[in-house]
Amino acid sequence: MVKRSVDVLLDQARAQIERVSPVAAQQRRSQGALLIDIRPTAQRVEHGEVPDALIVERNVLEWRFDPQSAWHLPEVDGYERDLIVLCQEGYASSFAAESLRQLGHPRVADVIGGFVAWRRAGLPIRVS
Repeated sequence: MVKRSVDVLLDQARAQIERVSPVAAQQRRSQGALLIDIRPTAQRVEHGEVPDALIVERNVLEWRFDPQSAWHLPEVDGYERDLIVLCQEGYASSFAAESLRQLGHPRVADVIGGFVAWRRAGLPIRVS
């Protein structure tokens, strides 16, 4: 078995996906892209949420975005929707976006810098 560092795996994942700035992600949302927040509840409670983002925690992501899965979301009726994944700082989202690409979603990206960058950019957030 080949042993690789997480940094190598992250670089490999990022080589396969598109990465977008928070501002670009917001613009794409206005054109119909689906923003998927994969952060756990504790992070969303502590740091806030993006209004109208689809909350799908990382541990169930593949089942919710496989149109052939009995557990897929109603928003997932095929493979052509523009999907943008958001995590806290932009690392886990890269792995998640690559996983969605491997499922067959060709139009998938993640947000560079994650929710931290989203907030810094002054984009809309909701704090509990």
